Amino acid sequence: MHKIIVCDHIHQKGLDLLTNQDDIQMENLAHLQKDELLKLLKDADVIITRSSTNVDEKLLTCAKNLKAIIRAGVGVDNVDIDSCSRKGIVVMNVPTANTIAAVELTMAHIINAVRNFPGADAQLRIQKKWKREDWYGTELKGKKIGIIGFGNIGSRVGIRAKAFEMEVITYDPYIFASKATDMGIAYTENFEDILKCDIITIHTPKNEETKNMITAKEIKQMKEGVILINCARGGLYNEDDLYDALKSHKIRWAGIDVFNKEPGTDNKLLDLDNVYVTPHIGANTLESQEQIALQAAQAALEAARGANYPNALNLPVKEADLPKSVKAYLELTQKLGFFCAQANKGAITSVHLNLEGEIGKYADSLMAFALVGVLKSSLGDKINYINAQFIAKERGIEMSVKTKKNSNSYKNLVTISLATAQESLSASGTVFEEDIIKLTDINGFNIDIEPKGRMILFKNTDIPGVIGNVGNILGKHSINIADFRLSRNSNKEALALIVLDSQISENVIQELRGIPACISIRNVTI
Repeated sequence: MHKIIVCDHIHQKGLDLLTNQDDIQMENLAHLQKDELLKLLKDADVIITRSSTNVDEKLLTCAKNLKAIIRAGVGVDNVDIDSCSRKGIVVMNVPTANTIAAVELTMAHIINAVRNFPGADAQLRIQKKWKREDWYGTELKGKKIGIIGFGNIGSRVGIRAKAFEMEVITYDPYIFASKATDMGIAYTENFEDILKCDIITIHTPKNEETKNMITAKEIKQMKEGVILINCARGGLYNEDDLYDALKSHKIRWAGIDVFNKEPGTDNKLLDLDNVYVTPHIGANTLESQEQIALQAAQAALEAARGANYPNALNLPVKEADLPKSVKAYLELTQKLGFFCAQANKGAITSVHLNLEGEIGKYADSLMAFALVGVLKSSLGDKINYINAQFIAKERGIEMSVKTKKNSNSYKNLVTISLATAQESLSASGTVFEEDIIKLTDINGFNIDIEPKGRMILFKNTDIPGVIGNVGNILGKHSINIADFRLSRNSNKEALALIVLDSQISENVIQELRGIPACISIRNVTI
């Protein structure tokens, strides 16, 4: 018998599915205090949690037999994934069950913003006033909506916006334009096109690239009276800048379901009368809760039986099962993929992995890590080591792995070549002394540096004075250089990889791009 313990409340249909299995012993302990719960996890093969149970070292120490954890929902902030990986425990979530709920909440916020239903309701119901003249709204028909992020949720918002006869345009540098245009939705590679819209809604994961994606700078370029919606992740819009623009009515209305710090009961946005707020209820429909419970229960059954690990967020590898050097190569490969995806942004057409040396024995695992690195910046938590290859195939990405028994340069060498519709880029790396990770080559330029931190990749014509120009611009903006590595090729070109102590703004990047010898500049953070 496989033992599954439900630690937090889920819909009854999920419990029924678990109960009606001959080979499963299910215990619903969601009613217990957490200290009592921990005492009863010793024999659990799989646990199902929500946000109320912290999966930390304390829990993992108690659950000695644990093979898998199911997070019944999307977010896994309460799960120590690294500790789970070290112990060989698979962590899974349920990322799509609440898609329709999130889409419809977005549409509700949009409609509220143009018709002010809460205000009209409060005046009539609470103040007992019948003043129709106070409630002139606007119509969605003919308005232009900009959708940032065109995944499962963003694309469905686009479909519904078209049903309202809106003009729809999307910005998502990680998809092919045809994904939008085949649906009759305009696609742009220029983010400024989104800023010109009447309504803007965001549907991206939260990462270094998307955090503070909308700030005072972007708001300044927007229309007077623009409407902003965020039902995705807190912090995608800078809340201080959003507050100022709402107060000045540059932004006419904002619909907000998520906050940078939650619970958001003391958020100053709540003080404004042109903000519609909900307490992070994107997944709160009866249908989505039922689907979350059923999908979580089904995932728990498959994991308990060892049949499958749907939506796994980590690779179930115990530290004791791998040499220390191999684990370092897994980390290196993922970092190389992450590096290439940031340095060569766009819709990916191919990913090729070349392995030289004995590390080629682990080709399958290394390819999974490479794909997670490549797709992480565009998909966030939706990508994992189990589904990476499937998603890559679904997106039409060509993949290959080549191995070579010996390396001409190092004991082992990993090279990732990533192509987008615009260009191709390759990066190589190796590991010294079992755990010292080094980037050794970028597009034929020899580099010796640890792939870590905030970096600028600066390519230029190899003429005197360029390094001085770069240093002067960075110094002028009080940006300190932590490391500077330079390489040259036979084509009279140079490539500098510059590690910075602080984040670099787009204005500074544009200034560096203005150096006459500059061929290209890329911003990468690992």
